[in-house]
Amino acid sequence: MCDKGDCVMKKVFFVINPKAGKGQVKNSVLDVLDVFSEAGICAEVYITQGRNDGRKRIADVGSQCDMVVSAGGDGTLSETVKALMEIEEEKRPVLGYIPGGTANDFATSLEIPKNPVKAAEMIVKGKEFRCDVGCFNGEHFVYIAAFGAFTDVSYDTPQEEKNLLGHLAYIIEGIKRMPNITGHRMKVEFDGQVIDNEFLYGMVCNTYSVAGIASLKNENVVLDDGLFEVILVKMPKSTAEFQALVTALVMKDLSSDAFYSFKAKKVKFYSENEVAWTLDGEYGGMHREVEVENCQKAIGVLVGEELEEK
Repeated sequence: MCDKGDCVMKKVFFVINPKAGKGQVKNSVLDVLDVFSEAGICAEVYITQGRNDGRKRIADVGSQCDMVVSAGGDGTLSETVKALMEIEEEKRPVLGYIPGGTANDFATSLEIPKNPVKAAEMIVKGKEFRCDVGCFNGEHFVYIAAFGAFTDVSYDTPQEEKNLLGHLAYIIEGIKRMPNITGHRMKVEFDGQVIDNEFLYGMVCNTYSVAGIASLKNENVVLDDGLFEVILVKMPKSTAEFQALVTALVMKDLSSDAFYSFKAKKVKFYSENEVAWTLDGEYGGMHREVEVENCQKAIGVLVGEELEEK
């Protein structure tokens, strides 16, 4: 840890997941550290040894740092944000992110470069952007909570396949699940309204990108407005409804009768049976009752000046 008076950041904690993505971050660590060093930033480097290892370490030392830099995929980032949210707000350090996973949805939304060195350069030159964070039954997530068809693909696909095949690994794993797709009967409450239906898929999100596809850019998504974008896909009951759903998905037409689409600060879900959820692409457990709430501007993320000015 650097205590020199001329350091821009006296205490920077740099967490790296060496298994994320195709090893881009691992192969670029020295170049990234060189960018930090040239900017006068001295960082303590921590290589994660397994799931939640980084989260525990950040929770222990984060309040003593000016910045936490997370290098890895969306899962690594999610662990980092969970740890930051365990720290009192007045002691919570700013977040720098170096994406190195398969999808990198958060990086896409905040226009953070996928190249590790360029991402590091953004961190040292960037501005702080206060970003919303979600709370799911008391557990924090960065950008998406989802249930239904294919949501298990992201956490059930072996890491080796993700590293080798990238997005193709998700597609292959998704095809395997097609014969077993079923709907989920749910009651959904928000802003005094109630929806009761059978759903193929549902997501509560704060992102422009889902599964690496920048599909919500034009849906008036604002990343710091304290509101989630909620999209619920009805379970098709006939071949005609299924074809209409496919057409709507291809056209990205959320006004179709196949969807419910709305904004909300808090949403509650009640299901007849336990339903598997995913949080930021990681397994979020089986639940009958779920409450998702937006924590507005909960964390500061270093981004490019262009985004910060929007």
